[in-house]
Amino acid sequence: MIERLTILRIGHRGDGIADGPDGPIYVPGALPGETVEVEAVPGHPDRRSLLRVERPSAERIAPICPHFGVCGGCAVQHWDAVPYREWKRSLVVEALRQAGLDAPVADLIDAHGEGRRRATFHARRSPHDVLEVGFAAARAHRVIAIDRCPILAKSLDGALPAAWAIAEALQPNKKPLDIQATATDAGLDIDVRGSGPLTAPLTAAMARVAAEHDLARLTRHGELVAQSRAPTLRIGTATVPLPPAAFLQATAEGEAALSGLVVGATGRAKKIADLFCGIGPFALRLAERARVVAVDNDAAALAALKRAAATPGLKPVEVQERDLFKDPLAAAEFLRGFDAVVFDPPWQGAQAQARTLAASGVPLIVAVSCNPATFARDAAELLRGGYRLTDVTPVDQFRYSAHVEIVARFER
Repeated sequence: MIERLTILRIGHRGDGIADGPDGPIYVPGALPGETVEVEAVPGHPDRRSLLRVERPSAERIAPICPHFGVCGGCAVQHWDAVPYREWKRSLVVEALRQAGLDAPVADLIDAHGEGRRRATFHARRSPHDVLEVGFAAARAHRVIAIDRCPILAKSLDGALPAAWAIAEALQPNKKPLDIQATATDAGLDIDVRGSGPLTAPLTAAMARVAAEHDLARLTRHGELVAQSRAPTLRIGTATVPLPPAAFLQATAEGEAALSGLVVGATGRAKKIADLFCGIGPFALRLAERARVVAVDNDAAALAALKRAAATPGLKPVEVQERDLFKDPLAAAEFLRGFDAVVFDPPWQGAQAQARTLAASGVPLIVAVSCNPATFARDAAELLRGGYRLTDVTPVDQFRYSAHVEIVARFER
């Protein structure tokens, strides 16, 4: 049955929202003020599929990608930049409000830059046994085959053709693949997941793909298949040798923006703990003027950070391997002369670590987060422990999506 709805607002995932008799109705692709024709989504009584925009918003613009609306990667390419930026900032404001936190939220920093420097492509066979390589469909368990993606940086230009070639080479295995591509200073670094053990012929085929597409390195589940150049990344004054499938901030501009805020927020601190440090995007820059203790549970990332920390001119960087979810640093451990703590947990946040930080007495805490909801939860722990939230800055390195980064400063 076709319905006609009036869209009132945008939800936190980028869907248009209309009010129905039983609650909100979500319409992907619709904008506030629009009158739209929709149809029901089977199994989802609160969702509708957009059929036609009867009365478009003045804020509607043409998407930059032909796959928009089918591919699940972007939510709001069809929205003008000004209201989009206001909405992105409001995600942080609303998360704080819902948690009962009162803090100033700065203007959104646009950190898209040249685009995303890492991407994971999925390779699957369709129900008609056709190979498809691309991104996951919006709210569906299938792959949208793509030939280009305009939100990727030019440094990833060869990644999609290489992903197609890898998927075609591994077709005999008939397994679903996830192909992670990272743009490094030495070229493309690609790690393949899901292939299963490789036979000698398949390994040789993969090595040929690596050579034909001039990949710096090709690995399978982190195991080396072929390498022509060691993938590295410049971070501050240091050069980091990247482990396979290393986590990086999505854009180079995003890393620079987040790091600049972190370094600025730590002020004149002389000894800093960097928790969930990864390969060291904050630790290596902080070490240009302060001693750093860097903690993470990723042994490969810590090894890369330790090598990079030997760069002449940096202050000492001590690395510690530790699972901060199962074994958070205790309050007493922060009393050993730390002037500041930086913590940047994954999506799920770090409530247990925030709780011990709250009892620590460290003068200054800088929190980095990619999830406003878990950030607000962890921030509440710090405020209950006697900290004051002085600055919150949202950073947008995932343009057109509902993801937003946060850097916040807490003072004792």
